[in-house]
Amino acid sequence: MAMILAISIGVLAGSGVWLILRPRSFQVIIGLSLLSYAVNLFIFSMGRLRSGAASIVNGSSDLGAYADPLPQALVLTAIVIGFAMTALFLVVLLASRGLTGTDHVDGRER
Repeated sequence: MAMILAISIGVLAGSGVWLILRPRSFQVIIGLSLLSYAVNLFIFSMGRLRSGAASIVNGSSDLGAYADPLPQALVLTAIVIGFAMTALFLVVLLASRGLTGTDHVDGRER
């Protein structure tokens, strides 16, 4: 399971970086979203992937049987912030396209 998660994080991060380097604004926005998904998966995996484990310590001394709730809270916050950031970028993209007539990052076609 850890290998599948590591490969998927790598694929998401690599695809995100490749799309960020593209010349069109929409591709850059999608690349940023993919990169944020990769970081969210990475943070989420740092909380020990356990199914059916309690997230709150209730007096037991075996801390290996519990999942860490902090990465889950961080990822939830990052998802909300990422959604707001993507909405803002899309509004800026539409305004830039309306003003310049092109969606290239540098404002001109090559």
